Amino acid sequence: MVVVFKQSATDEQITSVIGKIEHYGFRIHKSVGERKILIGAIGDSPNFDVRKIKVLDGVADAIKITEPYKLASRCLKSSNTVIDLGTVKIGSDQLVLISGPCSIENEDQIYRLAEVTAQSGAKILRGGAFKPRSSPYSFQGMGKKGLEIMRKAADKFGLKIITEIIQHDHVDLVYEYADIFQVGARNMQNFPLLKELGKTDKPVMLKRGISATVEEWLMSAEYLLAGGNEKVFLCERGIRTYERFTRHTFDLSSIPVIQEKSHLPVIADPSHASGYRHLVPPMARAAIAAGADGIMIEIHNNPEEALSDGPQAMFPENFLKLVEELKAIAEITGRSF
Repeated sequence: MVVVFKQSATDEQITSVIGKIEHYGFRIHKSVGERKILIGAIGDSPNFDVRKIKVLDGVADAIKITEPYKLASRCLKSSNTVIDLGTVKIGSDQLVLISGPCSIENEDQIYRLAEVTAQSGAKILRGGAFKPRSSPYSFQGMGKKGLEIMRKAADKFGLKIITEIIQHDHVDLVYEYADIFQVGARNMQNFPLLKELGKTDKPVMLKRGISATVEEWLMSAEYLLAGGNEKVFLCERGIRTYERFTRHTFDLSSIPVIQEKSHLPVIADPSHASGYRHLVPPMARAAIAAGADGIMIEIHNNPEEALSDGPQAMFPENFLKLVEELKAIAEITGRSF
């Protein structure tokens, strides 16, 4: 439920209304704009009679939010969320570029790719220290050692770090090194993990699950927001369909759908969506044209020898060429990198 106050509402009236809402079992999310004050009443009371709130002194209107995701909905917050990391703002007119390897493999590799990332103009370095793999025999990541060398490489080139977290008891460890938590597709509905990340004060990028609907994706974001973390953004990375020529099916239509339904920023990952490096450039160009708030692209200095997802990693020189193409497309859409 969204409660809109009259412009003439007094502080005493607002406090009284908030008390009534809490009495009925709702949690409060307050939003103060230039012209109006909104109260989001969050709770599971589908049969609640909103007229009980409409008649209170100082209230202009009370409206039910029909979507199951409340805090992620534009009904509660019409303006776009912008996540300020100092050197980069996610969700602004400045598009976000994230690049790096799928997995951190050694010190030389991550330093080389951090340099390429900085050269491209990107402000965020990606790399996995913990890898949830389909096979238990595949490379699982370097763990804490990977985080340590990635942090050093990022600091040398003035970059922020985004890295995947796969279990809730790793939150404190990853928090020490990372600037952004990444929740991968396999963990989109790992609710204990989402609850823990909701308690943190660092941004969380939530990837879409490989079989998730847009509503299920937003409901997972709701877990993070409900925990108190408002620094949430989304990443479209393809979904599983019957098509086998690509690794997944890149659902570009989800980008404008998310932007219509939610205030959260949404970026695209064409590397995981397509699964092949020659498909990444056209899909990246399409994602920017579709209105994505940024792009995440995997790169590797020697992808033939990569320990994970080598076929989808771009060579540095090809990646740098692609970035120039993306800048041109962004300019046409009225945005820039």
